[in-house]
Amino acid sequence: MKKSVFKILVSFLIILTAPMYILIAPVYAFSPSSDTIYEGIDVSGWQGNINYAEVKNSGIEIVYMKASEGSSFVDPYFNQNYTNAKANNLKVGFYHYLTARSVEEAISEARFFVATISGKVPDCRLAMDFESFGNLNTEEINQIGLTFMQTVENLSGKEMVIYSDTSNASNRFRGELTNYPLWVAQYEVYEPTPNGNWSTWVGWQYTDAGEIAGISGYVDRDKFTDGILLNSSSEIPLPDNTNKPVAGGTTTIIVQRGDTLSRLALEYNTTVARLVELNNIANPNLIYTGQTLIVPSGETPSDTDGNSTSGQTIYIVKAGDTLNQIAANYGTTARAIAVENGIRNINLIYVGQRLIIPTNRYDLNHTLYKIKWGDTLWGISRRYGVPIATIVRLNRIQNPNLIYAGQTIRI
Repeated sequence: MKKSVFKILVSFLIILTAPMYILIAPVYAFSPSSDTIYEGIDVSGWQGNINYAEVKNSGIEIVYMKASEGSSFVDPYFNQNYTNAKANNLKVGFYHYLTARSVEEAISEARFFVATISGKVPDCRLAMDFESFGNLNTEEINQIGLTFMQTVENLSGKEMVIYSDTSNASNRFRGELTNYPLWVAQYEVYEPTPNGNWSTWVGWQYTDAGEIAGISGYVDRDKFTDGILLNSSSEIPLPDNTNKPVAGGTTTIIVQRGDTLSRLALEYNTTVARLVELNNIANPNLIYTGQTLIVPSGETPSDTDGNSTSGQTIYIVKAGDTLNQIAANYGTTARAIAVENGIRNINLIYVGQRLIIPTNRYDLNHTLYKIKWGDTLWGISRRYGVPIATIVRLNRIQNPNLIYAGQTIRI
């Protein structure tokens, strides 16, 4: 009995004198990238008309605005938001909602985004909003996202930022994408929580139910740091559309919004059949913005500055041009030119763009309709008594099953 007690005492002393090893869980700091904090909002067509003077007086310093989505949708209020925010000395940033499901589509959307914002001067990093992934796996998500970011940076010469909620920042984005600054969305928290991939944030969207004078209804509220600002402010260039042609051979072009094979055949003095043959096109009615096409590179038609050929007039947009001015010069209307060329926003044309000027006026007795959540082309066609095919043709809709809330169409 005494020996047992002695052994117990010895064991207890050994435990007391043994080194203590304490497991401490790693702590990931997740804080703003700088001490300077700017109050901000991000807006889209959902906010409608905004009084930016009142927004400015409410203490807002930075406005991010939706520019585009996919490879054909331009936010209907983008130009208005940009002009009015700049007029009130607010810092502006642009974002694109990425829907790509392949690297090729990511490149197409990058070109479309840069073309949409070309000619404008942002103060903040260009933003990628990639949050709807469909059946993509993590590797595909990161490959598509990285391709989009790199292509936009190469074309625009501007730095990028990733917009993401905390869940996707933790579980979806990996590798090189995490080298880009993060604009994180997380609501109803005192501060953003760590995600394991980023140690700091340059933007924090802390509510989607903010209220600001000058805006009717809710708006996203944000806090931004110095890291969201660009190193320098300059105009976004227009992406090059063509490579230098070689006489007697072929060259490549990038399909622009509103292009069709018949228009490209006219433009490059060839035929639709020849373009189909050169590019192995299965469906001549299906080409997409950002697609690379091979075209004959002989002498291009001499009708590129307003001369008429084959019953059509082609005009090349110059610096300072507006659709209203061009329409007045040719005795037509801006809306007629927009319809002919598949232009969704008559305030958005760019230097070097080729416009087909209609020789006969269109019937302009159309109704403008803004698509709402839950709308389908079938339902709209029933409501207005117009065939779906007519709406598709009038609005240059490539996929009748894919329309967007906020999109304005003619009926």
